[in-house]
Order: sequence, then structure tokens, then C-alpha cells
Amino acid sequence: MNFNTKSNRKKLAKSLFSVHRTRYDLLPFYSRLVAILEPCMPELASDLVHSLKSDFKWHVRKKDQINIETKLKIVRFMGELVKFKVCPKIEALQCLKMLLFDFRHHNIEMACAMLETCGRYLYRSPDSHYRTKIYLEVMMRKRSAMTLEARYETMIENAFYYSNPPEVQATVRKERPPMHEYIRKLLYKDLSKVTVEKVLRQMRKLKWDDPEIAFYATKCLTAVWNIKYNSIHCAANLLAGIAPFHEHVAIQVVDGVLEDIRLGMEINDSKYNQRRVSCVKYLGELYNYRMVESGVIFKTLYSLITFGVSLDEKAPVYMDPPEHLFRIRLVCVLLETCGQFFDRGSSKKKLDCFLLYFQRYYLFKHSLPIFNAEGRPFPMDVENLMQETLELVRPRLTMFKTYQEACEAATQLETEYRAKIANLFHMVETEAQEEEEDEDDEEEEGLATIAEGEEGEEEGLSGGVTTEGSGTQESESSLEGVDADADEHEGGEDSFTDEYGDSDEEGDEGDEEVKVLKPKVAVCKEDEDFMSAFDQMMNDTIQARTQESLKVPQLDIAVPTQIKNKVKKLGLPGQNAGDKEEDKDKEKDGTSSLRFMLMTRKGNKQQLTDFEIPMTAEFATKFKEREEAEKLEKEKMKQMVLNFHERQEEEEYQETLASLNRTAPTNVNRERKVKYQHPKGAPDADAIFGNKKR
Repeated sequence: MNFNTKSNRKKLAKSLFSVHRTRYDLLPFYSRLVAILEPCMPELASDLVHSLKSDFKWHVRKKDQINIETKLKIVRFMGELVKFKVCPKIEALQCLKMLLFDFRHHNIEMACAMLETCGRYLYRSPDSHYRTKIYLEVMMRKRSAMTLEARYETMIENAFYYSNPPEVQATVRKERPPMHEYIRKLLYKDLSKVTVEKVLRQMRKLKWDDPEIAFYATKCLTAVWNIKYNSIHCAANLLAGIAPFHEHVAIQVVDGVLEDIRLGMEINDSKYNQRRVSCVKYLGELYNYRMVESGVIFKTLYSLITFGVSLDEKAPVYMDPPEHLFRIRLVCVLLETCGQFFDRGSSKKKLDCFLLYFQRYYLFKHSLPIFNAEGRPFPMDVENLMQETLELVRPRLTMFKTYQEACEAATQLETEYRAKIANLFHMVETEAQEEEEDEDDEEEEGLATIAEGEEGEEEGLSGGVTTEGSGTQESESSLEGVDADADEHEGGEDSFTDEYGDSDEEGDEGDEEVKVLKPKVAVCKEDEDFMSAFDQMMNDTIQARTQESLKVPQLDIAVPTQIKNKVKKLGLPGQNAGDKEEDKDKEKDGTSSLRFMLMTRKGNKQQLTDFEIPMTAEFATKFKEREEAEKLEKEKMKQMVLNFHERQEEEEYQETLASLNRTAPTNVNRERKVKYQHPKGAPDADAIFGNKKR
């Protein structure tokens, strides 16, 4: 209020009008400021509108094709002022009419910018609707009648449909209870790597005794496709924290995930692809957090390559058509998530067997006639994904090259295991016969046998000796099976036990496995502060790196000096004349090829391999084209340097000739000046100071 003077108001209007031409983001705030100050400073708004209108008319009448950013700033500023009712609507419509009268070049961009800023406001206002509708129709008719660039046509369509969007049926938002909205907010918005503990505490506070809330929370935990893909492991961690308190929730979530994976294989609709990937990723993370056993993972893996799959080209199945490769991606996602933990014990042998059948399925897809090199090549991303997955789980594994090799390996493996199973069945039958004979002997002995059995039971209770009856053996075998499954997950297949436990690499059944639990970390306030500061620092670093422009120079690797003689023989830069003539003869015969030397490293030693690539290959063609382009560019640069050098020499020569022909200027006043004559000898003191007697 102290600075509300006439001069200061003019300075403020000038400052607002002089906003930078590229700062479109400031225009709405400047307009809001003018609208707020208008009641107490009415001349501020009028001066600003007058300046904008005068500048607009000057640019339109000048008809030059420069200063497009300034023109767009003016029309956008006017549009923002119109929406705040600072600039009259009639002024904006008059400006739009002037632009439509000469609808070309910069006028098209200015008209579209104005419509994108305030077109919808003018179209929806009752007092300006009719006139705006007419101007929009005129603009679309001019677009149809004129031959414009594709860029201008797109701008006109965007401006028209922004001002007058097509009528669509409004989507009805589903109304949910507040508790349901809160659960969705916790799981789908707040859940992240940093907030897992906070979300877990809030989820444990829910009324799990209420069937409705428990059902909806379980449903949201199962619908993992609504969670961000990078936060799926957080959902598995959250479920692992809830499971010790509500075991039925974990069971229902795991059942729901497995059912959704099976349903996706039965439906096989592309719109559910992201949902299927999320479910498979979720299942792998649940194994990592010890929520499922390894048997569930292997059953899912085998289901993906066997359920509804036909290995006969003539009998395709709708569940897995020949052109569909999505199941390969699902298997790779599951192996990338938890496959690295199957590296010891019985799980290692199971994964090796599965990888054999997986390669057979992949090579069958690769060998189908629908994928050929001419019409529709096999997708390169699927090949790279397959190689990366196998390198991750089995770095030393050698892939089969053909489908026949994979089939032969699978047949050999099945034959080997059939023999083992047959021997196992024979042993089981022999043991059963022996048990039947023992039972017959016991029946013949009568009461004496019963007395011996009672004594044996007493001995088993006192000294640890147990009988070998059929019922006791069945109970012991069932308990051993449960313990074996639990120990298998705890000792050989879990990520934590693999890292800290001492299990045999071959997975002998007789060895004892030691389980070392990971110590629990007590989270304190200082840790949370440190993590928040660390995340902030990482985000700042990532943003700073994204703003830098990194340009990787495409330079060839310098050839080592110790192999220059070999390089000359291979035909690389520096080859002799005989090799060049031989290459020219090959080019005439049509059998030319490109010679390369491949440098690899094995340990600390470099290995060099030379090979030839036919010129018909795409790589060789691209390489030759790049060499020719570089050669032309060098020649062009060389010619430019020579021309510049010649022009510079010519200018120096002309300047030398001009300096020789130019006469030096003479100073005519130099001789008129009287030279000072310095007195010789000692100075006369009487002449300077006068005679003392006088």
C-alpha cells in the first residue's frame, strides 16, 4: 500500500509485459496477480491489455516470419487474462478474427495457441459461444481447402478438439467405503521400499475379525497388478509380515495368485499380459520371502510349458498358438526372480531337468515355419531374454542348437529316470512281500507274538528302539516326507539358507543341514533419517545425470602394434597392393567379403580371431556404407580446408600489394617546430640567482 503510486504501477505493468518469451509457465500466475490487484489498481490491467493488444497488432501487420516465440507469448498472455476476466472476450475474438483473415505460417500457430489457452472458455461461455463456434468452423474449412504441412494440420486439429471436444459418456467412478479407499491407498500408492514398515504397521491395525474388511484386504493383496511393478517385492515382504499373525490371509493370497496364473493360461488374451507378468513376478518374490515351497515354483514352471501346449506343428492349440511367445517371457521372469537360489541340493537337479524341457519348448517355437528369415523373423528380444536368463541361472550351460538335439536329450533323460523308477518299484514290491511274510509268521505265533510286540514297544519307549510294523512305518514315512519338504526349503532352496547354511552341493539325503537365521535389525529413528537423506541424495544425483548430455563417440579400436604384420594379411587398413588386387578380383567375381579381426580376452590374455563376413550380410553392408560416408566427409572437410587456405593466401597477397602501392603520409608541420638548444657547459649561477653585490 505504501508503493501504490502511479509511477510504480506503470513500472509493474511494464515488468509484467516484459516477461521472457519462453516462460509460458509464468503467464497464468502473472494473470492471477493482475486479477487480484485489479480492484485496487484498475489502470494496471488496462495498461497491460493495451500493451499486449498494440504489440499483437504490430506483429500481425508486419507479416514477418521471425520472433515466433514473442508472438506466442503475447497470444497466450491474452488468453490467460481472458480466463481471469481481465481482458474482454470481444478483444480476444477480434484478435482471432484477424489471424483467421490471413491464415498462414505464424498466424496459424498464434491462432492455435490462443485457442489452446482460452478456446474452451470462450466456447462454453454463453455470450461468446456462437461467435467462437463460427470461427472454429471457418478454421476447419480453411484447413480442408488449403494445402498445409502435416505439422500445421495436427496443430489445427488439436486446437479444435481442445475447444470443442467430442461428446463422450462420462465414466462413472466406483464409490467405495472409506476403509476400502484407505486400504487401496496404503497398498497401491504408499507402498514402496522405504515405507514397507509403516504400511505393515497400518495393515496390522485393521479389523481382521471383520469378514468384510479381511476379505477386501486379501483381495487387494492378491491383485498385485495394481501395484507398481518395481514395488512387487514390497508386497511380498508385506505379506510375509502379516502371515505370522493371520496365516489364513497368506494361504488365500497364494491360492489366488496361482489361480490367476492358471486362468491366464486358459484365456490367453493379450490385454491380460501385464497382469500375468505381475502375478508370475509376485509368485517368485513370495518364494524369496519363504511363503511358498519350491515344489509350487516347479509345478508352475512346468505348467507354463506343458498346459495346453502341442509340440505338433499340424495340431495347434488355441491356448498356445504357434505365433504366441508370451509363455517364454513368463518363464524367464519367474527364473530371473527366484531361479538363482536353485543352485544346490535337489533343487539344482530339478532346475537342470526343467531347463532341458524349456529349451525344447523354446527351440520348437523357434523352428516353426511361421518364423523365417524372409517374411517374419523370430523376435530378437525373445532370443536375448532367453540367453540372459540362462546366463543368470546357469552361466556354464551350453544351449542346444536345434530342436532335434533337445528332443534327443529329453528322451535320454526320460529313459534314465524310467530305469531308476523301475528299480525303485521293484525294491518297494520286495519290501511289501517281506512285510506280508512277517505278518503271516506273527499270526501263526499267536499270543507269544503279541507279548514280544509289547516288550518291543516298551523297549522303544525306554531305549529308543522302535518296531517295524506297517502302521508305524506309514506314519513315520509321512512325517519324514513333511520334514523333508520343510528341510528342503529351509536348507537347500531358500535364499537366506543358501547364503548362510552349510548344505552339500550334491544334496545327499543323509547329510544334516545347519540353519543359520539372519539377525534381526532394530530400526531406530536415526536409521530412518539416514535412509531419507540417502534417498534424497540418490534422487538428486539421478536427476543431475539425466540432464547431462552424454554423447558416446563412435571410434574404432586401435589395432595393437604387436599384430600389425598380421593386420596387413587380414586386409584391414594397411594391406599391401597384392591383397588389394586380389580383393578387386573377388569383387568382380561377385564373391567379395569383409575381413575382420575379433579381439577377445580370456583371463589376462588377449586372443585374436580372424574371420570373413560376406558382403551380402547386413553388417558388412552397413560397415562399408559407414566407411564410404566417413571418407566422403573427410574429403569434403579436406577440400574446405584447402579452399580456406587458398583464400587466406590470396587475401594476404592482395594486402601486400596494396601496402606496397600505398604512399606513406608525411607531417608538413614537423619542420615548423623550433628545436630546443640545450646549453653546453656548467650553468651560470649569477645568471640564475643574480649578482650578490647587486
